[in-house]
Amino acid sequence: MIARSKLKNGFTIIKIPQHDTAAVTVMLLVPVGSRYETKTNNGISHFLEHLMFKGTVKRPTTLDISKALDGVGAEYNAYTSKDHTLYYIKAAAEHLELTLDLLSDMLFHSVFDAKEIDKERGVILEEINMYEDNPLMHLDTLLEMSVFGKDNPLGYDIAGLKPNIRNLPRATFVQYKQTHYSPRTMCLCVAGKLNQATDKLIARYFGSQPATNFTNKIAKRFIAKQTQPQIFHQQKDTQQTQLGVGVIGLPLLHKDLPALQVLSVILGGNMSSRLFVNIREKQGLCYFIRTEVNPYVDSGIFSIQAGLDKTRLQEALKSLMCELKQIKAEPVTNEELNNAKEYIKGQMALRFEDSSALAMWYGRQAVLTGKFVAPQERIKQINQVTVTDIQRIANQLFITKRLNIASIGSDHSTHHLKRLLAL
Repeated sequence: MIARSKLKNGFTIIKIPQHDTAAVTVMLLVPVGSRYETKTNNGISHFLEHLMFKGTVKRPTTLDISKALDGVGAEYNAYTSKDHTLYYIKAAAEHLELTLDLLSDMLFHSVFDAKEIDKERGVILEEINMYEDNPLMHLDTLLEMSVFGKDNPLGYDIAGLKPNIRNLPRATFVQYKQTHYSPRTMCLCVAGKLNQATDKLIARYFGSQPATNFTNKIAKRFIAKQTQPQIFHQQKDTQQTQLGVGVIGLPLLHKDLPALQVLSVILGGNMSSRLFVNIREKQGLCYFIRTEVNPYVDSGIFSIQAGLDKTRLQEALKSLMCELKQIKAEPVTNEELNNAKEYIKGQMALRFEDSSALAMWYGRQAVLTGKFVAPQERIKQINQVTVTDIQRIANQLFITKRLNIASIGSDHSTHHLKRLLAL
């Protein structure tokens, strides 16, 4: 049974017991990411995530932290997104206290040594270069910039701007952490094999930090104002063109989000989807093509991405647009609907064998919305999706003026593609 509680300092605790595992995942979620930033500090959320592994008062170096975790065979990592930052440690259940000790030590007692900060600047700059050099990885960033706008924080690059990475001073990191890493806003998920001492250990390591009155506020909520299709192309000498087509999607708590997820599977979610069969298998226009649903608290993005033969870009986009028109005009078949539902349920069953997946499922919802839908409830919602729901959502989202294209390739210009964006 999932248990949710709060410590005296306001820290949200979610316990997710699993009796058929010998592992435990401790996951910390902080409701801050690149959408909380400004142009002058863009990248600070991600940079701060890196610095949390660079040493504490008790464990002064990165090696002290990694040796303690490697010594018990733990898995550990972190990531920063648009709206949250996540840290996790997964280990054998007998090492639960060590994982709580280490994660709380990093959270509350990181030293942010100035020399370590300067060294990490180079690491992050190379991480940015890695993404920019890889069109497949970089396209997501460009597409979100196209959909949300480069001046809206939802359109910012999570990794940040290179001048910021080179110049942000130590004091700015300290202040940013004090502002956004408040016990009242953070969530700790502990999933896996738990025992009777779990509550006492959580309170010992996470309940001592004083409460603060700060609550995160999104400075600039997204309001869609798009009136015509947008094209964003990055010139790069490549053999293949990476193409992304995106529209504003649905928020995290929207009642139609399950229907959009089913639509996504039918359209491009697996190897039997319409886009995969018709554009790859029948026409041979691409190696891969996929759809993705990414919801945020107040908005979201629905995207289609493909790696295409650069000489057949117009042909591929015409075929893609035909598929969007068809799913708007004609109801999907009952067979497609049922297969998509079973696919989603099967993927969920496989994913939630892992304690870290369960922790992320509950933690992300809780830290961003204060609520959560259990996997069983989501399956019930998926089962209730109808053919009519699919067609209704398609007609709401796939509108010519809301379409956006991002592309990376050797084409000198892709603005001629705009005339193909007609739904």
